[in-house]
Amino acid sequence: MPSIFFKESKLFVLPKVYEPSDDSFLLAENVKVKEKESVFDLGTGSGIQGINAAMQKAEKVVSTDVNETALLNAEKNAKALGFEKIFEFRKGNLFDCLKKEEKFDVIVFNPPYVISEEKKYKDLDGGVRGREVLDEFLKGFAKHLKKGGKCFFLQTSLNGEEESVKLLEEQGFEAKVVARKRLFFEELLVFRVLKAI
Repeated sequence: MPSIFFKESKLFVLPKVYEPSDDSFLLAENVKVKEKESVFDLGTGSGIQGINAAMQKAEKVVSTDVNETALLNAEKNAKALGFEKIFEFRKGNLFDCLKKEEKFDVIVFNPPYVISEEKKYKDLDGGVRGREVLDEFLKGFAKHLKKGGKCFFLQTSLNGEEESVKLLEEQGFEAKVVARKRLFFEELLVFRVLKAI
């Protein structure tokens, strides 16, 4: 079974689960969680983002994925590192596994962003503009974010940085790119989103 190292801890990656790559690590490096905060880890995959939050002493992490194997994988990694008590794992697409009133201090999402004609791989393919899942997320996360909360997400420069900023500003948020990483033909961007004062 493949494994990766994150902050000197070993994470296992089961077959058919997205293996953390440049995007996962860049996002994790730039997500800031305060002690006792609640975190919604959307599209958990191997669990790297939720585990990163647990390492920063989050009080509660709700991890979701459409892939049942990913949920098992994330749970296995959380248990191996002794974090299982603060985790809850739910199968769901975007926000459909949350109660209407459920809110979090921090929301983290690494959406599928690969530009693709068809959605063959749910963890990678983001539709013809690479924004299909991202746009749905950006229009829905606000109702699950606590007052004063933060949202972190990743996207590629190929999918329209300004379009994301515009969508967020229209909802009264302040969006800032807090990290960039240049790859062969694109740049990965990590956004931090706060409610504008």
